[in-house]
Amino acid sequence: MKPKTPIQKEIVRLSATLPGLTGAQRTYAFRHCFKHYGRRTAKGVITCTECGHAWKSGHTLADTLCGCTCPNCGTALEVVVTRKRVFVDNEYFSIITTCKGYQVIRFFFVRSRQKVGQKAEYSICEVAQRWIAPDGKSETVARLRGFSFLYYDLWNEDSPMEIRRNNQHRVYDIDPICTYPRRRIIPEIKRNGFDGNLHGILPYDFFKAILSDNRMETLLKSGNIEHLRYFLSRPKELDRCWNSYKIAMRNKYGITDISLWCDLVYLLERLGKDLRNPHFICPTDFKAAHDLYMEKRQAQLEREREQQRREWEAERLEHEQKRLEEMEKEKDEYIQKKAAFLNLILTDGVIIVKVLQSVDEFYEEGKAMRHCVYANAYYNKENALILSARIDGQRIETVEVDLRTLKVVQSRGVCNSNTEYHDRIIALVESNAEQIRQRMKAA
Repeated sequence: MKPKTPIQKEIVRLSATLPGLTGAQRTYAFRHCFKHYGRRTAKGVITCTECGHAWKSGHTLADTLCGCTCPNCGTALEVVVTRKRVFVDNEYFSIITTCKGYQVIRFFFVRSRQKVGQKAEYSICEVAQRWIAPDGKSETVARLRGFSFLYYDLWNEDSPMEIRRNNQHRVYDIDPICTYPRRRIIPEIKRNGFDGNLHGILPYDFFKAILSDNRMETLLKSGNIEHLRYFLSRPKELDRCWNSYKIAMRNKYGITDISLWCDLVYLLERLGKDLRNPHFICPTDFKAAHDLYMEKRQAQLEREREQQRREWEAERLEHEQKRLEEMEKEKDEYIQKKAAFLNLILTDGVIIVKVLQSVDEFYEEGKAMRHCVYANAYYNKENALILSARIDGQRIETVEVDLRTLKVVQSRGVCNSNTEYHDRIIALVESNAEQIRQRMKAA
């Protein structure tokens, strides 16, 4: 992306002035980034994949366990018994340097191709630079990378080195297999406690932390490296526990397990205890105190769950009561609206069609006929009259009549199917439309 801020413009300008790799740096990367194999055949012939030299060794077991040294190029080899002839690998190499007051970490993508009987082939390309200012502000300069959620090493090596955003995928947080031993460090990092030991932390994370956060600097200078490593990966824990941590250190309290101690602080916070009181945060018997407050917290959670359950039960009962009241109201309203039609019975001598008398009959009709006359509250539909067609008391179809046109809108059998009486039922209802009209006038 195009540099926008003054620091981005300065970093892009300085990035172009960084020197290329020296011969010694290239040699170091090629020698230390990859394993170098001695491929041994079933006949005991070992071939160096670095220079292609082959020889026969009489120390089969020793070579397998301890490796060997190529008599031609002097490379230490790991002996493998395999029919594989080509060994291909990719790794990252880094250089820690400085440039005009900035701490710079340069990352190189290194490829190797080792084929039995041939000299090994290597290539190296710079893909990313992490620039850190003395105040801890940072920018990333890198090449374009192919889009993939599962594989990050898809660099476009022909793309320019530009300012890039290290988004949520954190593709530029590279952990190299090896770093060039000759390092250049800005004075501010040394001032903040760096003595040359990274303590197993990625250089970028380590340098940025001690430059931008004085709490990290304090942890480093006090020698609490395990605590530094823990809080570096959990910044929210540091924000929550720092005041209590300072009090614990002031009282010379030895925190042997920082993770459990932070858990204790969390428990105390949830229980409403004073997090600045050494009595709580510096217990003599840490395990007993942790277990005690954990049980209290568990009891508190149980009370909260029980209270929530009671509230949900009260809400459920209230909802059921309202629903029952609504159902009773709907039943009364249906009878009032359809009172003029409730004694209407139509018949041709075989089929009897009568109006559903109540909401409860809608329920029975829907359940028996397996359709939605009750579920969709047809008893509340305006300008609709619902009738049930039966033969010898057996339900045949459910009929809906539009009171505005006095026409049958639909007539449905079991599962909304049409029966053999379908047309006959519709004709019976529509031929008696005058009876329905008269009852509407009387109402």
